[in-house]
Amino acid sequence: MTDVTATNTTTEPGTAEPDVVGGVVLGDDGLARPTWASTDGLMREYYDSEWGMPVRDEQGLFERISLEGFQAGLSWATILRKRPAFREAFQGFDPDVVAAFTEDDVERLMLNEGIIRNRAKIRATIRNAQATIALRNEGGLVEFVWSFRPEATPAPRTLSEIPSTSPESTALSKALRKKGFSFVGPTTMFALMEAIGIIDTHLVDSHRRGTSGVWS
Repeated sequence: MTDVTATNTTTEPGTAEPDVVGGVVLGDDGLARPTWASTDGLMREYYDSEWGMPVRDEQGLFERISLEGFQAGLSWATILRKRPAFREAFQGFDPDVVAAFTEDDVERLMLNEGIIRNRAKIRATIRNAQATIALRNEGGLVEFVWSFRPEATPAPRTLSEIPSTSPESTALSKALRKKGFSFVGPTTMFALMEAIGIIDTHLVDSHRRGTSGVWS
């Protein structure tokens, strides 16, 4: 394993910039992680136990799509800290429950200081729940999203080698939009694909590389 020293970057999953060159950082536990997961305790726990692990249940995938949509323009750390409040506000991201939300629920959520109070994103989450239910007639959301898994996955050594989109994330974005989803742009969908294990963008020297069971 290469011993790469820390950089000053705070780049998080799905937000890598072209000039970021940071590699892994050895933690006090001897495990190598990317810089974005090396300092903040919550991000470190998320990286170690969740990020890149396969999500193959409808409710879990709907939650991830919803939170990735709310993350657009913000940091993932912000969303992660608010995730408990999001789960409470959106009834555990049960698609059947969220799909039945009304304008009264939108107004209720706009008063909830624990979440991101963005009216467009809240309404999009409700529409996306309705679109998720409609997809059940075509095999379901999980099968639909995972059908865009590429034949090969990246093998980055530095954050600068991780792209922000791919042909597959662009195709998934277009396909979801046709099914009635919104806030599912190519960059957002690439971040989703990273987060749920469809692709493996763990740095080659990270202790998490190849641990998802999908690309091992």
